Amino acid sequence: MASWRRRLLDLLLLAVMAACSKPSAKPAAEETSEAKPLIVRGQRVYVSNEDSNEISIIDSATQAVVKTIFVGKRPRGIRLAPDGKTLYVALSGSPRAPPNARDAAPPTPDRKADGIAAVDVATLAILRNLPSGQDPESFDLTPDGKLMYVSNEESAQASLLDLSAWKVVQTIPLDEEPEGVTMKPAGDVVYVTSEAANKVFAIDTKTNKVIATIETGPRPRGVVFTPDGVLGYITEEQGASITVVDAKEHKPRTQIKLENAAARPMGAVVAPDGKTVYVSTGRGSAVVYIDTADQKVIKVVDNVGVRPWGIGITPDGKTLYTANGPSNDVSVIDVASGRIVTRIKVGSLPWGIAVSR
Repeated sequence: MASWRRRLLDLLLLAVMAACSKPSAKPAAEETSEAKPLIVRGQRVYVSNEDSNEISIIDSATQAVVKTIFVGKRPRGIRLAPDGKTLYVALSGSPRAPPNARDAAPPTPDRKADGIAAVDVATLAILRNLPSGQDPESFDLTPDGKLMYVSNEESAQASLLDLSAWKVVQTIPLDEEPEGVTMKPAGDVVYVTSEAANKVFAIDTKTNKVIATIETGPRPRGVVFTPDGVLGYITEEQGASITVVDAKEHKPRTQIKLENAAARPMGAVVAPDGKTVYVSTGRGSAVVYIDTADQKVIKVVDNVGVRPWGIGITPDGKTLYTANGPSNDVSVIDVASGRIVTRIKVGSLPWGIAVSR
């Protein structure tokens, strides 16, 4: 009996010694590894993937996806804040439907999913979802980053967000299906396209009133301005055309008709030096180069991808990126040669592109 008790005491003593020698548990904060900043060698290229509800991040030095983050339903319009610290992306609870389905009974929308996701660039964490109005598609910010103008496609209006208060402070009535939103470089006027009404509205950012209505070709999509704010370029999807606007008088100056009748001008971006505007042509599968001095097409890069839509350019003006929706990839184009360097697989139905500065 004494031997049995001695063995039991020895076992208990060994258990106590083992417990005492075990390292103490780390605090929860130490156990959870902190989010490490994403390191890239080049510019970050942010791609909104409408059908997979996420953003793909590409390193322009390696031309590879380095991170994918979930943001919410139907991310489309995407832009960086002027200071580059926040990435914004428009989210919509309206189910995706092709244009020819307009007369059918629409699916029930999820209005709680509407909003603008604000993503911290340093941590890639979603800071918050901002109210946006109904079915936000595109947006742009004032140069000081304090205000945001959002197109609300289903409600025929634009919403004005105060980003310091994180709320909608005004709505501006427009016309059917507002889509593209672009701020003039000086921040005094913002243009909003109305794709169903074939109009572009110029809104004074001091009064938030429409000061001009510009008639366009059929189904205007996007707008881009030259860096000096003198000219605006409006892409017209169903007209295979681009209207050039006097952006001081808010009046059409000329219209550029593309030779390929199958072209569907969608996205546009201007070169940093302002000498060239690059336009993606959707079903035309090309990117066209427009000389801003004489308003002529000077180059066409064919076979860019399947329905290129969103388009972005690196700060040095040397590389273009196009979001090719149906093929779920992004094309990388060398601007000087027009050579397609590679195509990068991303999420499902890539829509918009934003390139860091």
